[in-house]
Amino acid sequence: MNEPIVARHWLALAAPKAAPALATSTVLILGRIWNANGAEHSTGNAALIIVLAAGAATAGAFASAGRAGDPVIAGTAFATSGALALAGVAGYADGLSLPLLLWVLATAVAYGLAARYWRTDRRDTLAHQRHTATRRAEHAHVERVEALRAGVQIQVAREGAAYAEALAAALTARAALPGFDPAQLTRAGLPELPATEITKEV
Repeated sequence: MNEPIVARHWLALAAPKAAPALATSTVLILGRIWNANGAEHSTGNAALIIVLAAGAATAGAFASAGRAGDPVIAGTAFATSGALALAGVAGYADGLSLPLLLWVLATAVAYGLAARYWRTDRRDTLAHQRHTATRRAEHAHVERVEALRAGVQIQVAREGAAYAEALAAALTARAALPGFDPAQLTRAGLPELPATEITKEV
């Protein structure tokens, strides 16, 4: 079975690799825009960000420590907490050095976590491809065996039909000879031939 080959665009291949950097860069840019609009040295805004980041971290801790332990919810909550902390520092600080340092650290952590999932996804994809290739090979082998068996059966049937036709022609020709006696074949130890119209006439 042939499957269509789908060539993915290079943007579709590069988008997952660039997603962590785009996410942290977006948070940094929004934080600096917030800084330019009055968040710099604003105690109320800083307190709000601290409360939101702590709440997101607490939600992630509860999600990871719960009985079900959903890693997706926990990861999302921790990522939200880190994004809020980065945005708070970018909005509150008066310079770019500390926000850029936190941006580099956040980007490195994001790529470190993403690489783990990329490796897992790659292993799963390779395992699926190997399993699919094995199943295709098994199905192809079964199809070849069945095709050979069907070909042998057809050949045997053709040979049997040809043999029966030759035998019938030989019996017809023998029965047309003068003095043919089917009883002689039976006395010679050969199986008794069925009565035919020709033998009846003879």
